[in-house]
Amino acid sequence: MSKGEAAAHPVSDLRDHIGFWMRGVSNHVSHSFSQKIQKSRVTVAEWVVLREMYDHDCTSPSKIAELTGMTRGAASKLIDRLVEKRLISREERSDDRRYQDIRLTDAGTQLVPALATLADRNDREFFAPLTAGERRELLAILKRLAQAHKLNKVPTQ
Repeated sequence: MSKGEAAAHPVSDLRDHIGFWMRGVSNHVSHSFSQKIQKSRVTVAEWVVLREMYDHDCTSPSKIAELTGMTRGAASKLIDRLVEKRLISREERSDDRRYQDIRLTDAGTQLVPALATLADRNDREFFAPLTAGERRELLAILKRLAQAHKLNKVPTQ
């Protein structure tokens, strides 16, 4: 493109883009939450797995991958780390050794509500400048965009 053509089509400023602001907000909210849960020795990705498991008495690595949108390999690595931390247990199924049942341990079951409280506090702290109506509206808009673009993968970063 020549300078003349460029002058006819001005280059938009970085800060003119909604995505720029969403990324900045998202990064800050995620980093703040990561700092809050650091004392629990759990990463945000591990928290996602624990929270998804909390609603299921017994599940499998493939189900965790499906629920979170992770690859099976990524889910398996997180499960391995959570087994090492004794927050979940894993046992081979008696009917087919290729499959495993995974469950939250008592420690994992007790940790999830505490981490959820931190997640709730993190949201309240960051979004405090918004009214309750504005928070509902923002959430509805973000959900509508996610649905329109078929974004069903659970963010883990």
